Parts: sequence; C-alpha cells; structure tokens
Amino acid sequence: MEGAFNSSMPLPFSYTFTFTPGASSADVTDSVTVTSPWMDTRIWSKLPLTLIDRVIAFLPPPAFFRARCVCKRWYGLLFSNSFLELYIQISPRHHWFLFFKHKSLKSYIYRNNSSTSDSGGKATATDICEGYLFDPYDIAWYRISFALVPSGFSPAAVSGGLICWISDEAGAKSIILCNPLIGYLSQLPPTLRPRLFPSIGLRVGPSSIDVAVAGDDLISPYAVKNLSTENFHIDAGGFYSLWGTTSSLPRLCSLESGQMVCVDDIFYCMNYNPFSVLAYEIAANSWCKIQAPMRRFLRSPRLVESRGKLLLVAAVEKSKLNVPKSLRLWCLQPCGTTWIEIERMPQQLYLQFAELEVGHGFDCVGHGEFIAIIIRGSIKVLLFDILRKIWQWIPPCSCIDGFGGDDDELHGFAYEPTVTTPVTGLLDQLTIPFQSFTG
Repeated sequence: MEGAFNSSMPLPFSYTFTFTPGASSADVTDSVTVTSPWMDTRIWSKLPLTLIDRVIAFLPPPAFFRARCVCKRWYGLLFSNSFLELYIQISPRHHWFLFFKHKSLKSYIYRNNSSTSDSGGKATATDICEGYLFDPYDIAWYRISFALVPSGFSPAAVSGGLICWISDEAGAKSIILCNPLIGYLSQLPPTLRPRLFPSIGLRVGPSSIDVAVAGDDLISPYAVKNLSTENFHIDAGGFYSLWGTTSSLPRLCSLESGQMVCVDDIFYCMNYNPFSVLAYEIAANSWCKIQAPMRRFLRSPRLVESRGKLLLVAAVEKSKLNVPKSLRLWCLQPCGTTWIEIERMPQQLYLQFAELEVGHGFDCVGHGEFIAIIIRGSIKVLLFDILRKIWQWIPPCSCIDGFGGDDDELHGFAYEPTVTTPVTGLLDQLTIPFQSFTG
C-alpha cells in the first residue's frame, strides 16, 4: 500500500487520511512488472462501466480515495447518486477501530504539536485534531484529520460511520455528528437539561438516528446526580423528537463509563458500586437492571458489542479463594438476564498482561469478530479474534508513540468507515446550520 493517498487533485473537502505502516502485511512492496496477457489494457479498457463501478464499490476506503485520482469520472463517483446507491447495497462492512489520545480524568482530544501559535502562546485555528484508524484485517494504521470539528468538543460515540462529538462545557450539551471521510458535519439542537459528563448512546440505521444522553444532571453549580435520560430521534417516516422524550434512571445508579453499547435497539452501560448492567430500551423509553456475572470479584468490567451480541469483558480476582486471576468474556443470552462464559485469556498471556497493566485498569472496544483491550495510561492494545481464538498485541502506530504525560491514554471506538450515510439528509432539513460555529 502506498505511503499516502492524499489526492493531488483539489478536493471539495479536507480529509487528511495518511497511511502509517503497522505490520508486514500492510507494508509497501516493490513494484513488479506484469507481463501476463490477462493484464492487457486492450482487454481491461473494454470492461462495462457498471462492472467497474461494482469493483470500485468493494475497495476499502484508502484504496477508494486513491482510485479517485485516476480520472474525472472516478473522482466524481463520490457525488454520483447511482454509485452511492450501489455502494450502500454491495460495499462490504469494514470492522475497524478509531483511537484518540486523551487525558484519563477528563475529555481531552489530542492536538497536533505542529500547530502554530500566536504571540500570546495560544494555539490558532491551524490546530489539527487527529484520530488514528486501525484495520485489524491488514494490521495497518491510518491517521485521519478532524480539522473541521471546532475546539471544545470531544468524541463520545460512533455508529453507522458517524462520530458523535459532545461539547465539553458544563450545561446544555451541544452535539455534532461527523463523517470524517467526506467532511460531513451536522449539529443537533442542544439538550434541554444541563449536564456535566453524561453517558452517550448513538444508533444510526439506514433510515433513522437515535441519540441518548443519560446522567450527570447538574442539579446545582456544585453537584451532579444520575437522574434522567434525554432521547433524540428522527426517521424517514417523518417522526422526530428533539430531546422531548425523557425518562428517569434507576435509583442509585453510577454511570462511570461514559459510553453506551447498542444491541438490538437497546442501549447498555455498566453500573458501578455494585456492578450491574443497565439496559435502556429505546422504543419503550425505559430502563432496567441486569445482574452482572461474578459481580463481587470483577475488576474493570466493560461492555462490548460483537456480531450482534452483548459481551462483558472483565478481570476476575478472587483473593480469598483458590482460583487463579484471569480475564474472561461472558455473553448475554437471548433471555436478557443470563450470562454464559465464552472465553478466558490463556494464563501465561494474562500474567504478561497483568505485568503491563499493573492494576491501572483497561478499556475494551468490540467490533465484528474483534475485541480491542486497551491498557490505561499506555499505547498497549491487545486484539482478540473471537472466531479464530487468536490473541495478539497490536503493533504501535508511529504517530502516537509519544505521550505528553502520565495521564495520557488511548480512547477507542468501533468505527465502520463509509463514504455515505443517507439518513443524514434528514438532519440537513431539520437541524441548525453548522455555519454558526465558524461565523
């Protein structure tokens, strides 16, 4: 794969999407002169355009953007309704991961040190907010820019190729939905209730969008409580709710993860002290509690979605029992109340993992058949392939080797890169124009 696929042709948007070598399978290989008659241009030049479009629709995003440099027609495919309809129908799903560098104790987005500063030492508008895409199939890293996202916003959730950014300031929360591949931005109306750092759930379907904002209600300038949930909904049927749908959270809940996981139209999040799982059914607008497995002996429990199922990943430590410490995975059964253990990290690997983690804890992100386990305070990420039962350490990205301090760490999301999300057309007709940020 080439060193970068930034087009030399001027684009209508800025998409700094740069390749970073990760492993031999993604490394650049020397060009080979092909003399086979099967590569005869007289044959390939006569392929029907419809067949060529189908081939292009199957390309992964880096190859797709490089292909747009070939000719004007290929360049214009991103603006062709017929091609985008074909892309939606046949393009394969890419179960990638998106990582950011941030501070562990507060929302913080890494800003590139290459930005210029004015005479007062303040960063100017040339600051570039960066994310780091990881392809688990080719073990390859890419760097992607979020230069159009205004300062004061942090990523909170991802679904359907859209990234949800939420304002950092305490109060009524402003939310931006962003597709970084095509430079799309849309601002939602602000929430009705003031909050500090609420948990966010995002579900983007073919014809609807749901956003849930839960907890951290500002009951005074000096205190917060987990009291309520607000829900934003819009669909192609003409129904919408602009944060008008609210519900009460269960009593004595503690939402410390900040993220929700969506499975079968239900948002799930971890509840702490004691451990349990909270489930928010979107259609019924109601919450319920699910008891966590071995809740008395769990450490750093995290919920992930994998192949349409809800999994719980946690370290198990029984200090008073003769049971070896381990990292285990459980799957929530269709009944919605029972957990079945499905996997346990090999003991030798767990000893190595525990030595690196040293009790700091870890975060988990699931996507497709992969689960990424991120050790807090480091760039160490362990990848587990559920189908092949393979554990492997992800090679570090050269762009994120350095850290600014001990509190820096990676924050990950399950990201599916896509060049179109048709449902965003509904937002364009409804929401506040984004020009208000730059005017």
